Amino acid sequence: MGNLIKVLSRDIDNNGGNFFLDFENAQPSPAERQVWEEVNEVLTEALVVLTELQAYSGAGEEIRQAIQRPGEERVQEQAWAAVVPLVGKLKKFYQFSLKLECSLRSLLVALTRSGSSPTQHLEQEQALARQFAQILHFTLRFDELKMTNPAIQNDFSYYRRTISRMRINNLSQADEGNEVNNELANRMSLFYANATPMLKTLSDGTTKFVSDNPEVPIENTTDCLSTMACVCKVMLETPEYRSRFASDETILFCLRVMVGVIILYDYVHPAGAFVKTSGIDMKGCIRVLKDQPPSSVEGLLNALRYTTKHLNDDTTSKQIRNMLQAN
Repeated sequence: MGNLIKVLSRDIDNNGGNFFLDFENAQPSPAERQVWEEVNEVLTEALVVLTELQAYSGAGEEIRQAIQRPGEERVQEQAWAAVVPLVGKLKKFYQFSLKLECSLRSLLVALTRSGSSPTQHLEQEQALARQFAQILHFTLRFDELKMTNPAIQNDFSYYRRTISRMRINNLSQADEGNEVNNELANRMSLFYANATPMLKTLSDGTTKFVSDNPEVPIENTTDCLSTMACVCKVMLETPEYRSRFASDETILFCLRVMVGVIILYDYVHPAGAFVKTSGIDMKGCIRVLKDQPPSSVEGLLNALRYTTKHLNDDTTSKQIRNMLQAN
């Protein structure tokens, strides 16, 4: 327990002990094992989802040809054949977001139980804290990739337009190639229309967790989030801690996790993350972000600028708004 408190109090030890949340190597204790194994299955699938999303090139050329040559049946068939398997992938990504939300809820149940402080939970259940961080890391990475790939919405829009036209014309292909029913298609449209769909899924899921569990004080959840943000900030801004990361990738991992928990906190806490009384040192967190190479953090700064709930409230200080202004 004392190791994590050292991080929070900036009491740097010179003995090189386990001084921080071990995002690289934490392994589950017997008490954590059941939840850890359930969540680990989802995190294993998350790697596949990211790989497939990175490789998603879309059917832009086939769709362009089909729109330009509406009377040529062969061109229409080629576009349809290209789009249908891609929509299968988009369906898989959407359905995975629901699994991710369930995993997040399982981790919140474990990390917000009454009887221990947030610091004690994170110290004693480091493997689950690591998985919570991995979910946030995946979420921001997924959304970064989605935002820079307009083919996703273009492909799905073309698919829906074509299905509608086929149904009007009573073509059997409308049912044969229908990867998604109408209700699912509507939910997928809402999901992909959001600039950061995975983050919205987690924000909504965290908010719902709080409302569905009135016996769990809201502070249990917000304090867990703010404590994790604090730990990430201190590890990143303290050279003695930062130098002990085995990989440079862990730095970007910590940055993403810090931003992810800030955004979740901003949605769950009634006053948000930007008020002076919030449990998060927002100025310090923004400074840590701005101390990194701009190319590696611009997406994270944009996430704070455009996906938080309370940044533009009157209660947000002018200094914080100025710090987050785009150059």
